[in-house]
Amino acid sequence: MKTRNTITITLILGILILGMVISCSLLNSSIFKLESGFVSARALQDIEYQVGLGARTPGSHAHAQVGDWIITELSESGWEVEIQETESMGHPIRNIIATWGDSHPWILLGAHYDSRLEANRDPDPKKSKQPVPGANDGASGVATLLELSRIIPQRKEEIFWDGQKGVNQVSLVFFDAEDNGKINDWDWILGSRAYVSELKEYPDAVVIIDMIGDKSLNINKEKSSDPNLSEEIWDCASSLGYSNYFIDRSKYSILDDHTPFLEVGVPSVDIIDFDYAHYHTTNDTIDKISEKSLKIVGETLLCWLGRTHIATPDH
Repeated sequence: MKTRNTITITLILGILILGMVISCSLLNSSIFKLESGFVSARALQDIEYQVGLGARTPGSHAHAQVGDWIITELSESGWEVEIQETESMGHPIRNIIATWGDSHPWILLGAHYDSRLEANRDPDPKKSKQPVPGANDGASGVATLLELSRIIPQRKEEIFWDGQKGVNQVSLVFFDAEDNGKINDWDWILGSRAYVSELKEYPDAVVIIDMIGDKSLNINKEKSSDPNLSEEIWDCASSLGYSNYFIDRSKYSILDDHTPFLEVGVPSVDIIDFDYAHYHTTNDTIDKISEKSLKIVGETLLCWLGRTHIATPDH
């Protein structure tokens, strides 16, 4: 026969167990929400890893290492990964292409993963021949794409809309050999030009991200970019409260990895903070990077992926 004390203890234990179950359920729900959103701390860690390898200049050991690491990260997130190995101006090119889904509408998001051979804009002339660390110019775009590669599969119901509208295929392309123009025997955007030259069909929209992680984020509309596509992206930024960072004005016309796509008629946008003070200097280091800036750009791209209705013209 149970005593009153025994019954009381049993009730208390039951309440405690129920509380633990509810807490675990809420915790698991919170983790899911966190993991399906843009985790800027993880993106920052990816920049730290890249910079820790050293300058990822073409032909260097760090360049090969970062390429292998990108491939591993994409594969572990479930993407179909293809390596395009080719040559331009006598230099080997290794573009890394990750794909989710198939057919059109097809969106391509891109960034370059090499860093510059020479810091020609360094305020100290003695450092002008040193390599650029590339924390923002290179590593920030790579880290943002990698974080998107982890999220897109979790949010595929929002992004891939079964051909009715929106997107049927997303490619994440990590371009090689973008950043070495105005150096003997080199030119700009070698990787993206090589990629486009070998395409048998073209994506329906392209968005390039470059130098998007700095603490003073200031992204103006790039003048050569497709105006309609730019408007969609800037509208998303505004809806998220980011209009102070995605500034609604055109300021620069820039040769970047979006250019080869524009040349073949693909609507393309370059998201770039070209006011970055440490561009092509030895001061492009990890201390210049802001987790908040990474979050702003990452969340804006996720918003756009979930909203966009891309037309599929014949190219």
